[in-house]
Amino acid sequence: MQQSAYYEDDTTLAQYLEFHFGEQWHGEANFPRGLARVAIDAMDGRTLGRALDIGCACGRTSFELAQAFAHVDGIDFSNKFVEQCQVMARDKVVRYARPEEGSLVSFQERTLASLDLEEAAERVAFHQGDACDLKPEFTGYDLVLAGNLIDRLYDPSLFLTRIHERMNDNGLLLIASPYTWLEEYTPRDKWVGGFKKGGEDYSTFDGLRDMLAPHFTLLMETRSLPFVIRETRNKFQHSFSELTIWEKNRPA
Repeated sequence: MQQSAYYEDDTTLAQYLEFHFGEQWHGEANFPRGLARVAIDAMDGRTLGRALDIGCACGRTSFELAQAFAHVDGIDFSNKFVEQCQVMARDKVVRYARPEEGSLVSFQERTLASLDLEEAAERVAFHQGDACDLKPEFTGYDLVLAGNLIDRLYDPSLFLTRIHERMNDNGLLLIASPYTWLEEYTPRDKWVGGFKKGGEDYSTFDGLRDMLAPHFTLLMETRSLPFVIRETRNKFQHSFSELTIWEKNRPA
């Protein structure tokens, strides 16, 4: 698949390692950590048993969730991302060449100890997997967190209409996305929103609400979380991810 090649590229991997474990840029807080904080706060007295970080990328959110949850599974489609997650969990340190300018790089080393996450690593497991076709063993979750995932899936409806099967009653589904729909990742007829429907604007939030309605209730108002991905010393992506939190309905 075309989209997988981007995430297997070493330069992209280094950018995402910096995004997860590196410095903060342009005054914005660490986004993977922020997602975990929002999720843990939203649990608000619910069982902190098992969590799934789907589309975990380089794993920071998984480690952060493991400070509160008994067990966290991090799953990503990219083998290179998952390998780095496993290295970080095993060795408690990751090293990478951060792009600076042209072919120039700076060598970076980040440790879980410096982030107060060393102990949490014992409760995290990382796996390569497909969010649209999860293996049967990934089930029984009190929280499913999908951070900047749905607009990179080849068929997001497969994830959105089935994920309730993997969750415990009363569990929470947290979705964050900038809704950057691109045909190189998702065929246009598979977009959740961002198009006209019946002559009216149909947003991704509209699509999420319609797809999730049979099994979920929106828990709180939507909000935006900013994030910055550093590409080089002089080039940054500054984006906003819309955050929605859904509670799985109890059976009637």
